[in-house]
This record gives sequence, C-alpha cells and structure tokens, in this order.
Amino acid sequence: MLARERVAVVDHAPSLAELTPGRTGNLSVRKGDRFAATPTGVPYDGFDPADVPVVTLDGDVVAGDMKPTSEVPMHTGIYRRLDAGAIVHTHSTWATTLAVLGEELPPIHYMITAVGRRVPVADYAAYGTDELAELVVSEMADADSDACILGHHGLVVTGDDLASAVENTFVVENLCRVYLQARQHGEPDELPAEALATVEEKFQSYGQ
Repeated sequence: MLARERVAVVDHAPSLAELTPGRTGNLSVRKGDRFAATPTGVPYDGFDPADVPVVTLDGDVVAGDMKPTSEVPMHTGIYRRLDAGAIVHTHSTWATTLAVLGEELPPIHYMITAVGRRVPVADYAAYGTDELAELVVSEMADADSDACILGHHGLVVTGDDLASAVENTFVVENLCRVYLQARQHGEPDELPAEALATVEEKFQSYGQ
C-alpha cells in the first residue's frame, strides 16, 4: 500500500534534520485519498518503509508499524481543501523567528514565486489540533500560497511531490533569513506585482 510513497518518505526524511531541531518536523506525500507520513517521535533515519504510516484523508491509520506524526489534522486539512501532493512541516530557525514575531514573509526576492507572492502567517493554535489546521488552510487559501508561517510555531510548505516540497521549504527558510538580516540594515523594498508576474511566466519554461 503506497509502496513508492513510503519509500519517498524514508528517502526525504533526513532533510528534516537540516531544517528543524530534534524530532520536531514531519512530512507526507499523497496518493489519491491516502498519504504516507513520517512516524511520530522517531529519528529521521530511524525507520524503514514498512514502519511508515499510511493515513486516510479522514485521519484513520490503515498501514504501517508506527504511529503517524502528531500533525495528522494539519496534513489531512491541507489535503482535503488544497491542491497539494506533499507537505513539509518544520521549526526551521529563520521561519520560526518570523513566527514568534507574528509576521508574514513579503515578496522581497523573486524566488518567493516558488510558493506564491507572499507567505502568510496564521494565528497560534496548539499543535496537532483541528483549530491549527483550519487556521493554516484558511491563510494559505486566502493568500493563494503554497506555504504558511505558523504563529509561535514554525513553517509548513506544500508541493506537487515530496522533492519539490522539500526544495521549496529550503527556499522559504533562506528567504526568511535574507529578509530578517536585511531588516538589520533598513526596510527591504517589496517587488511589485508586475515583477512577480514576469517571474511566474519565466518559471513556466525554466529548467530541463
């Protein structure tokens, strides 16, 4: 059941070690009405595909030898209402700095278009709750963004697949760092909508 997706979770989970302290991050990848997710409270290199939980969009665990991440409500909420194929959640340092400030990431660099035109911030709610899921989904939908800063918590980023979601998490974390560092020297200018639209168009033919 979701054999490839469970392997993908194992393959990409070590990236969380570069993004979040301890065992505080999680990720998942979806296929149809189910998704494979990292298990809760386990080192990122401490599980095999057979351990990886498979969860329905209703939150029921239907396969796997370990319990899933405590953030199942957020993952199911995003998958049910947004067009996402994978999710990465971290407590990465620079995004979490904005989270404790209660601030969004504005369009100070063209690479923000990898996830949208801004990264909104959701109000705080306890982790692993339906309330948090609702706040995050609402902010992402309103901002038409593939990422959201979680107030006093961390960051969530989505993608078409797990590789793109992980890559875009690194992109957002780097932009949060650039933004906060730039503010030490002045107030960063924001790119206008027409500049962002040009980049969005160029990105459609970027790469191989």
